[in-house]
Amino acid sequence: MAKLWDKGFEINAEIERYTVGRDRELDLLLAPYDVLGSMAHITMLESIGLIAKEELPLLLGELRKIYAGTQDGTFVIEPESEDVHSQVELMLTRSLGDMGKKIHSGRSRNDQVLLDLKLFTRHELRETATAVQELFHALQEQSERYREVLMPGYTHLQVAMPSSFGLWFGAYAESLTDDMLMLQAAYRTANRNPLGSAAGYGSSFPLNRQMTTDLLGFDSMNYNVVYAQMGRGKVERNVAFALAGVAGTVSKLAFDACLFNSQNFGFVRLPKECTTGSSIMPHKKNPDVFELTRAKCNKLQGLPQQIMLIMNNLPSGYFRDLQIIKEVFLPAFRELREILDMTTYIVRRMEVNTELLHDARYDLMFSVEEVNRLAAEGMPFRDAYKKVGMDIEAGRFSPNKEIRHSHEGSIGNLCTRQIAEMMRHIVEECHFDRAVEAEQRLLRGKD
Repeated sequence: MAKLWDKGFEINAEIERYTVGRDRELDLLLAPYDVLGSMAHITMLESIGLIAKEELPLLLGELRKIYAGTQDGTFVIEPESEDVHSQVELMLTRSLGDMGKKIHSGRSRNDQVLLDLKLFTRHELRETATAVQELFHALQEQSERYREVLMPGYTHLQVAMPSSFGLWFGAYAESLTDDMLMLQAAYRTANRNPLGSAAGYGSSFPLNRQMTTDLLGFDSMNYNVVYAQMGRGKVERNVAFALAGVAGTVSKLAFDACLFNSQNFGFVRLPKECTTGSSIMPHKKNPDVFELTRAKCNKLQGLPQQIMLIMNNLPSGYFRDLQIIKEVFLPAFRELREILDMTTYIVRRMEVNTELLHDARYDLMFSVEEVNRLAAEGMPFRDAYKKVGMDIEAGRFSPNKEIRHSHEGSIGNLCTRQIAEMMRHIVEECHFDRAVEAEQRLLRGKD
């Protein structure tokens, strides 16, 4: 099959291999979205007279068959096709002859890949948001389960003040609500239609861009066609920052869990099936899963910088440099979801040490409680602070381990319900259902 851009001469095989790169492999991830985009595009082309009325059902029928192949694993990008766009057009032309060649009117591979990436990204963000919510719920469940169990809080890695496992688990749950807010912003940036921008300068065909925007369930379009093209790389960078935010939260949780699982702390016990042993030390139960999770999360936190370094010095317009972003961007979603799934599994099965307060090394964390008790009874705070400090130095301090914290977000008032409501509200504002319903309508045909 001739290339879409064929001009009658052969390109050097090594040059072709170098320029195609990993596109055939990675484009398999984009294939279902390329088909959906083509279905919307030709529906619009028929409305403006560039495809005959009787041709549209035939084209849509073949595209639905191709879509089915992308779902059951039978769709492949053949060696003579350099990318997914070429393969879809090749399959249509084999089935329908010259009719299959009409689908490219009014678009370029530039806006095709932009569209594919945006449809892929919004789908992957929905899946990622679901995985984040699963971890969020697991953390909240553990927070409530262990809400009464105290543990030391630390500053400078020194025992500081009373905390609780309810607070510890709950802190990571609330951190995920902020991360979800960033995912929401990333989703909204991705959920804008670039189709019709062609190579970045529009088309002389009277395209109906609002129609394809509605058919694909986008919130709006990228109105300025030059900016639509400039958005390549920018969208990926913004999404990468959102993914990195989630990874940052999970990385910190993994570090805590490794530390607290060690014999020197003994705060938590990880499930046995999530640990590994030593080849020479029979007692070892190493937290390898969380160590790998920490490393994978830290790698993901470098993703925005990778993308920036690829696209940062490019002027407006399209450049082939942007192809390389796919290699680091597309696999990131699956990696993060695997991290989230594994972390959720461990968090749900993690057990905490409910006997920590029997250890005298944690007695001094109650010193602030004693200062506050004396101040509440009328002693000036600075005098109370000095008295407790002198008692500690003289070995006279005896802790009162009864805790009465009541303000919002404290040991005695975790605000679990309010945090859950924040998460629910953020997810609802994404309106994931609109995109799903639009895609399903395209695949079903007219109701």
